[in-house]
Amino acid sequence: MTTSQLSPPRTRDRFLDIVRALAILGVVVQHWAMPVLDYSGGAITTGNALTTPGWWAITWLSQVMPLVFFAGGAANLISLRRASSTRDWLATRLRRLLLPVLPLFAVWLVVPTVLHDLGVPEQPVAIAGAIAAQLLWFLAVYLLTILATPLLAAAHRRFGLAVPFALAAAAALVDVARFDGVPLVGYANAVFVWLAVHQLGFHYAEGRLGNLSPRAALGMSAAGFGVTALFVAFGPYAASMIGMPGAPVSNMSPPTACLVSLAVGQVGLVLAAKKALNRLAERPAVSGVLGWVGPRFMSIYLWHMPALVVVSGVLVLALGYATPVPGSLLWLAALPAWLTLTGLVLAGLLRVFGRFEATPRPATVTAPFWQLVTAGLLGSAGLLGLAAKGFANGPELWVALVVGAFLLSGKAVTREPVAA
Repeated sequence: MTTSQLSPPRTRDRFLDIVRALAILGVVVQHWAMPVLDYSGGAITTGNALTTPGWWAITWLSQVMPLVFFAGGAANLISLRRASSTRDWLATRLRRLLLPVLPLFAVWLVVPTVLHDLGVPEQPVAIAGAIAAQLLWFLAVYLLTILATPLLAAAHRRFGLAVPFALAAAAALVDVARFDGVPLVGYANAVFVWLAVHQLGFHYAEGRLGNLSPRAALGMSAAGFGVTALFVAFGPYAASMIGMPGAPVSNMSPPTACLVSLAVGQVGLVLAAKKALNRLAERPAVSGVLGWVGPRFMSIYLWHMPALVVVSGVLVLALGYATPVPGSLLWLAALPAWLTLTGLVLAGLLRVFGRFEATPRPATVTAPFWQLVTAGLLGSAGLLGLAAKGFANGPELWVALVVGAFLLSGKAVTREPVAA
């Protein structure tokens, strides 16, 4: 394969932009529509609308994290090849990911105390802190993906499609051990599963997937969804592609090999619609939305659950609203208003906090490579701790790790002069 074949296009890929926008829209709408809430006796009860019989099928399309990692893989390879150096690329990526988290920390370090002072009982405060923090798992895993990208790019150049196949095989072996009595090993798939999907984005970036005909893409999609169906029908896997309350098996926590085959199905589907999506992206209104969402992607992800906490706190705790039975006419009638209110709150939060991600800052890379790797590992550890423990349960240590990671990603280590 020649260098010219590997070189990415110099123009912005609108297909990746619209896939990312559709993915973040899917994440937000699913998370806002899922909760089934009620409040009485100082405690809030939570359920999931997608536990409704038969609704698991929705998750095969609404679980869009595979598309996020796919688009991220393509964008990472393209930007890495354009960067002046791997160190500069890594520093820029780390700071772009870590900076938007800092205002979230600043808010949630004081919110539990404020809520307690307002008389909100302990249980709802703990749930609010957990909800606001639990989705930080994605950023923790994505930081590891960023650290691995230069190595994966080198492996991609040498081994091509063998890399995602090897990662998928490793994910399957982890599942075998997990379901054979070693459950903790399943968390290794937070790396193997998402790196396999991320690697598919490399093959899009260089044209191997991007140039598929619609028929070939539909064949790819059918194969991916077909394998997923076989996993569910004959394996130990849940039918839902998101974690369900009380379910004995989750495909998400930790991830299973099902998500790799699901990714193949979803990626094939969007590739089959590539021409239509590109035409849609060229419309002025859609292009404007994509231009606004792109620089705020991480901020939307970070603040959409706090927006849900605000709306739930006012309507459920203060006004006594209870979610109607999912699927009922009342639920269908109330859902648009619920989504609209939460969207307005999110828009307000983004006006205040979106600037931390959207405002470009001059790149001043002074940290050595080892320091950047350390920053990525510390940031990932801190974010995982927060995702597991929440903001209402002693978050200071985890916050300190992430703040330290941000500082390390842009500050040089002072070296003593070497004696002659």
